[in-house]
Amino acid sequence: MRLALLTASLALALQAHAAPGTVIDNANGYTLNARDELVRFKSLAFDAGGRIVAVGSAREVAAKAAGFTHVDVAGKTVLPGLIDAHGHVFGLGEIATGAELYSATSLAGAVKAIAAFARASPQRAWVIGNGWNQETWKLGRFPTARELDEAVADRPALMHRVDGHAVWVNSRALALAGITKETKDPAGGKIERDAAGNATGILVDAAMELVGKVVPRPTEAESRAALDGALAMLKGVGLTSVHDAGIGVGADKLYRAYADQGKLTTRVYAMIGDTGEDFDRLAAGGPLQGYANDLYALSAVKLFADGALGSRGAALIKPYSDAPHTHGLLFYDDAAMRARMAKAMKAGYQVNVHAIGDAGNRQILDAYAALRKQYPAQSPAGASRHRIEHAQVVAPADIPRFAELDIIPSMQPTHATSDQNMAEQRVGSGRIKGAYAWRTFLEQGSRIACGSDFPIESPNPFQGMHAAVTRQDMQDQPPKGWYPEQAMTVKEALRCFTLDAAYAARQENVIGSLEPGKWADFIVTDRDLFKVAPADIGRIGVLETWVGGRRVFRK
Repeated sequence: MRLALLTASLALALQAHAAPGTVIDNANGYTLNARDELVRFKSLAFDAGGRIVAVGSAREVAAKAAGFTHVDVAGKTVLPGLIDAHGHVFGLGEIATGAELYSATSLAGAVKAIAAFARASPQRAWVIGNGWNQETWKLGRFPTARELDEAVADRPALMHRVDGHAVWVNSRALALAGITKETKDPAGGKIERDAAGNATGILVDAAMELVGKVVPRPTEAESRAALDGALAMLKGVGLTSVHDAGIGVGADKLYRAYADQGKLTTRVYAMIGDTGEDFDRLAAGGPLQGYANDLYALSAVKLFADGALGSRGAALIKPYSDAPHTHGLLFYDDAAMRARMAKAMKAGYQVNVHAIGDAGNRQILDAYAALRKQYPAQSPAGASRHRIEHAQVVAPADIPRFAELDIIPSMQPTHATSDQNMAEQRVGSGRIKGAYAWRTFLEQGSRIACGSDFPIESPNPFQGMHAAVTRQDMQDQPPKGWYPEQAMTVKEALRCFTLDAAYAARQENVIGSLEPGKWADFIVTDRDLFKVAPADIGRIGVLETWVGGRRVFRK
C-alpha cells in the first residue's frame, strides 16, 4: 500500500513539474504564411500537446514560453515539415522485400539480378521485383517471358515496371493466370503479343490484374513490416505528411491502429482506391478527417483515367509519335468514369483522378465540368478541392480549365527529369509544350501540390525540389535544364511541398507552415535551402524530424 501511494505521489509530482512546452532556439528558420510571405525566425515554441504557440525572435518567443524546455539547434536550418502529395506507402515498404531492378542498366543485368534474388529466396512461392525500365536498357522493345524464364523457371515470377503501369511475367505466371492466345484484352488494359498473337509476358494497366488476381496477398505481418519500413524511410527524409494514393480496407485498419498506438510517425492523408467494395465498406461512416490529432485522414477517392507514358498506356488525343498505331488506353468510357466520380462526390469525398495523357486529362476535366452542375455543393472554390493526379501531358488549351474548374494539379517534379529520356519521343515537339508545365500552371494561379509518386521515384522531397528548380536529374543533366522555362523558384518549390500540398488535403489550417495554432511539424537540415547552389538542393540532409511536437527522427 505504501509503495503504491509513493508511486502515485511521485507520478503526480513529475506531472506537476513537467514543462508546459518546448522552445527550439538558435534556429535559422524559414516558413511561408497564408499571404505567401517567406518569414524568417530564430525561435519556435510549442505546447505540451504539440501545437505552436509562438514563432519569431528569441525575445518574442520567450515572452510566451515561460517555463518551457529549450532545445538549441546551433544555427541549423529549420523548415516546415515537408509533405508528399502523392505516394504509395505500402509499396515503398514492399520494395525492400523484392528483387531490386531500379539500378539495372541492361536486360542482361536485370536477368542476373532476378536470378540471384530467386536463388537467395527459395522459400518464396512467387519471385516478385520492382523497377525495370526498358528505356534505360536501350532495348527498343519490351522484355519477354522467355527472357524472364532464364532467371526463374521453377516458379512464377512477376516484375513491376518502374512506373507501376506494366508487369513483366514469366511463362509459369502466364500459365497460372490462364492467359492464352485466345485471352482478350480487358477494358483499359493490353496484353502485349507477338506476330502470331501469343502473349509475350508484358501486361499493361488493367491487364496486370489478370495475373495480379492469382498472386498471394500479403499477410498482416508482411503489411506491418512494409509499413514499418516505409515510415522509417519517410521520417528520415523529412516527410511529416504524405498523401497515400489508393488504399483498401486492410491498409485503413493498420493506419488507424498505428495512429492509436502513436506509431504513425508521418501523417497520412489517404485516398480510397476506386469506388468498389472497399469504398462501400470504408465510406459507410462518411469521410474521415482529423483522426488521432490529425495523424490520419480518409476523405478522398483515387481513380484512374489512363496509364503511363513509359508503357504507352497514357491516353493521347492523337497517336503516339513513336508508335503511330496506338493512342494509349482510357480505363473507362466517359459515362462509366463519370458514374464512379459521381458516386464518390455524392458521398462527400474529394475525387483525385490519375491522368497522364492529354486525352486522359481532357476526359476528367470534361467530367468535372459536367458534375459541377449535377453536384453544385461540390463546386464552390476551395470546397471540395478535387484533383488531377500527375496532369503530365495536357493540351495547352486545357491548362486554363484547371483554374476555371478549381481543379488542383497534383504533380511530381522528378517525373519530368526521369521521363526526359523518352517523353518527347512519345509525344513529339509540339505536345511537349504542354507537358510538365509547372510555370504555366503557377502563372495562371493554380496551386500545385507536389509529390514524388514513391516508390516510382525517390521519396526524398529535396530531390523533388531540386528537379522543380533546376529541371535537371541528380546527375545534373541536361546541363541547362530540360525546358527550363517551366522551372519553379526555390520559394515556389517549398510552397508546393508544404502549404499547397496541405491545401490539397484541406489541411492548411493545421499543417503546412509554422504558425501559431498549427501542429509543430518541422525539420532541421544540414544546409540552408535558400543559400545552397540549386544543383545541391537534392543533397540537403535531414538531421531531425518533428511531428506534432514529438521528435520522431534524429540522425
